[in-house]
Amino acid sequence: MALIGLVRISTDKQNTQRQHDALDPICLKVFQEKISGKLATDDRPDLLNALAYIRDGDMLTVREVDRLGRNLLEGLIVLNDLFQRGVGVKVLEGIAAGEHTERSLILDLAEDRRRDITRKTKNGLEAARKRGRIGGRRPVVDDDKRAAILARRQRGESIRTIAAGVKVSIGVVHRTLADAKDS
Repeated sequence: MALIGLVRISTDKQNTQRQHDALDPICLKVFQEKISGKLATDDRPDLLNALAYIRDGDMLTVREVDRLGRNLLEGLIVLNDLFQRGVGVKVLEGIAAGEHTERSLILDLAEDRRRDITRKTKNGLEAARKRGRIGGRRPVVDDDKRAAILARRQRGESIRTIAAGVKVSIGVVHRTLADAKDS
C-alpha cells in the first residue's frame, strides 16, 4: 500500500509548505492543486490525476479533511465520491484523523461536527452567563401577552381562539397557562 498525497490551496496567496512538510516524507507521490475546494471531484484536474495514479490498495492522503473541500459539506461530498470509486483516504490530523475506506466516516464526521457545534454553543452560553447575560431565544410572551392569555382563558375562550387572538402558538398558550397554574 502506498500513500499518495494531495495538497490543496484555493488561492496563490496561500502557502503549501505546511501541507508538504506533513505529506512529502510519507507519500510516494504528492499532487498539488491550486483550485477552489468547492468544485466536484470531476472538476478538479489535479485530484483526478492523483486518482488516476492511485493503484488498488493505495490511499489518498491529506493533512486535514478540509483539504478535500472548502468546508465540511464539500469535503464530505468529495469523500463520498472517493469511496464510490473504491479509494481509501488517510487523514493525518484533525477530527477525521486515521485511515478510512468506507462511508461510515461520513456519518462519523457529521456526528463529530454536530458535537463540536453543540460544545461551542454551550461554551458560548456559559461565557455569556459569566458576564451576566442570558443566552437563548427571547421569550415570546411578555407581561402584556401573558395577562391577555390569562384574562381570555378566564372568560372561557378556547386555547385555539386565544392563540389566534394573541398571535402565538397553541403550545405557547398551554405553557403560559401551565406556568400560571404552578405559580
